[in-house]
Amino acid sequence: MSGLDIHAMVSEARGSLPLWIGKTYQYDTGLFGIRLNGKEKQKFSLIIEIGKRMHFTFSLPAATPNPSGYSMFLRKYCIGGRILGISQPGIERVIDIEIGKSDNRFHLIVELFDEGNIILTDGEYTIIQPLRKHRFKDREVTAGAVYTLASHSAPSSVEEVASILHESDADTVRTLATRMLLGGKFAEEVCSMAGVSKSEPAVTAPAAQLFAAYSQVLKKTEEERSPCITSSGCWPFLLGNETADQTFTSFHEALDQYYPRGKELTTPPKPKLTREENIRKRQLDAIASFEKKIERYEAIVETLYTHYTFIDDVLAALRKARSTSSWQEIEKILRTSDSPSAAAIKAIYPAESAIDLDIEGKVVKLFVEDSIEVNANRYYEMAKKFKKKRKGAFAAMERMQIVPKKQKITIPARKKKWYHRFRWCYTSDGVLMVGGKDAGTNEEIVKKYLQGGDTFVHADVHGGSVIIVKGATKKTDEVAQFAASYSNAWKSGHMTADVYAAAPNQVSKTPETGEYVARGSFVIRGERTYFHNVPLGVAIGLQTTPEMGVIGGPIDAVKSRAEHYVILRPGQYEPNDAAKKILRILREKYGEGWKSVKNILNSESVAAFVPPGGSDITEEL
Repeated sequence: MSGLDIHAMVSEARGSLPLWIGKTYQYDTGLFGIRLNGKEKQKFSLIIEIGKRMHFTFSLPAATPNPSGYSMFLRKYCIGGRILGISQPGIERVIDIEIGKSDNRFHLIVELFDEGNIILTDGEYTIIQPLRKHRFKDREVTAGAVYTLASHSAPSSVEEVASILHESDADTVRTLATRMLLGGKFAEEVCSMAGVSKSEPAVTAPAAQLFAAYSQVLKKTEEERSPCITSSGCWPFLLGNETADQTFTSFHEALDQYYPRGKELTTPPKPKLTREENIRKRQLDAIASFEKKIERYEAIVETLYTHYTFIDDVLAALRKARSTSSWQEIEKILRTSDSPSAAAIKAIYPAESAIDLDIEGKVVKLFVEDSIEVNANRYYEMAKKFKKKRKGAFAAMERMQIVPKKQKITIPARKKKWYHRFRWCYTSDGVLMVGGKDAGTNEEIVKKYLQGGDTFVHADVHGGSVIIVKGATKKTDEVAQFAASYSNAWKSGHMTADVYAAAPNQVSKTPETGEYVARGSFVIRGERTYFHNVPLGVAIGLQTTPEMGVIGGPIDAVKSRAEHYVILRPGQYEPNDAAKKILRILREKYGEGWKSVKNILNSESVAAFVPPGGSDITEEL
């Protein structure tokens, strides 16, 4: 609500006095309701949405189960009190409700500007308690402080309006909207009634005409209200060329209809849109608005020509009257006339030499000194202007491509398994291979996990991982590469190595007489199966299905499970340096998406699969 909306609301509310205050309710942080009792057992309900609106309402929302602390505070001081007066300081967005209770006086002040507030003061305006405490540079809203507000009084003379205009460096409509607190729509109305261009610099605008129009608007809000709801909002009287969608006998009734009530007050949160979706929504809203205006202006043009004779007679009669009489005299004549033509003239704008003419329920603004053709062409040009805007909006929509919002897919992290603390990998046909990282873990996996049906595999070099294959696999090349790559052959810089395999019953820790078996070493008895000249190579990548985690091992085994991977061969970079390079490459492959898996894709998880010794990155995908 603007300052003039409040002016109209307060003027109308005074007609309901005296009123007595009942219970106060608080529905959320800024929404309040007050039950009121009038004379002859009349019941009223007042709704206050701080920072936004205040008016009588047909019904209040359902009371909350537990009254808020501030609503109980207001009940303590105000319940049973009589409203002695309702006023508005100047044309500020502030309402002052004066309350008398026993021998005490209170002021309940409702602020509808900025974030809004409700403040209870004593009769001398010393604050008892505000809903929200504030400390400003020029005023303090806290208990014990005196409530002050620099009010903007309604200009009472041409000189005051001239001073406001002279001090402004903006155009006329902005000066009226901000410096005189009219708001955009009322400022435009004053300009229109005064016959002043909205864009005219305020310093050159005619103060006398604007003051006369302003006084007329102020009078309408006080005494000549004709409340209505239009496509642009809720108004105490019809503005400009707008058409009323609904009319009311009371401005409070119009406000109550315009603002949501009851359950509608709590609206579900709007879905969060991307920047492009917000732009597209605004474009669609603008196009809908353009089309509505085009339809309206084209309908007016058609109406003018359909009722050509009637309109021409009205305009001709007014032009003839203007040659001998002033607009004020003409207006008096029209008020007393009972002719259909006089009744059809709904408003006169002397400064513009224009009228609002009711043509079969459609109110059209016409300029008396212009012919019907000129008046029709004015509306035709307005329709043409909005057609051009509509075309531009469609072109802008075509140029802008909306990228659909990516749906966030949550892939579960890999669950911890017993073999994850060893070297491990699955063959491409799904068989688990587990290897030791040092002498201790070599001992552990043989003693605890080597079973019948498994296979013992080791590179035919001194030092390396003992590999046990947990089941039968056709991918013996992957098994051999796994054993060869995690052996001292890699550390020595060899590109190939021999590997052998044995059954579990061939593996023993019992040495021959006079021999010694070191920790992590085993005695293999019987015939072994050899794989000669096995190429060394390891791939490391990020597996995303069915679980997410870093994997590493034989190249073909990793390629079958990872979308992006890096291939290593024996080379020059130390394990830690190689792990950092691999991590950087994989993060680049996944782009911004890596941030969502940074707890999984990290240097520690990558380093676990880098072979001992130097490595070179030979391929990445």
